[in-house]
Amino acid sequence: MYFILFITVLITAIVLVVAAYAIAKLIGPRSYNKVKGEPFECGIPTRGSSWLPMSVGYYLFAILFLVFDVETVFLYPWAVVVKDFGVMALLSIGFFLLVLVFGLAYAWRKGALEWK
Repeated sequence: MYFILFITVLITAIVLVVAAYAIAKLIGPRSYNKVKGEPFECGIPTRGSSWLPMSVGYYLFAILFLVFDVETVFLYPWAVVVKDFGVMALLSIGFFLLVLVFGLAYAWRKGALEWK
C-alpha cells in the first residue's frame, strides 16, 4: 500500500519538476549577451580580483547571531512545558541562560561586538 503511494508521489514530483522546467524554457526570455554573464554589484563594474581576504568580524557576528538564535529556539519548547517539569526545569534553563550570558560577556569584553 505505502509502496504504491510512494511511487505515485515520486512520479508526481518528477512530472511537476520537468513540467516547470519545460514551461520556463518555452516561455522565458531568450536574450543572451555578454554583459549578462559578468559579475554585477551595485551597478559598478568590478576592479581587480574578487579573491580578497574577508574580515574575521563578519564570521564572528554570524556565529554570535547563530548562538543567540539557537537560544531562542531552545527557549520556546521549554516555555511550553515548564509547568509540567516544575523547579528542575527552571533551574536547568537558568543554568542554560547563565552560560549564554557569560558567553555574551566574554565576547563583549574581548571586543567581538565592536565593528572595526
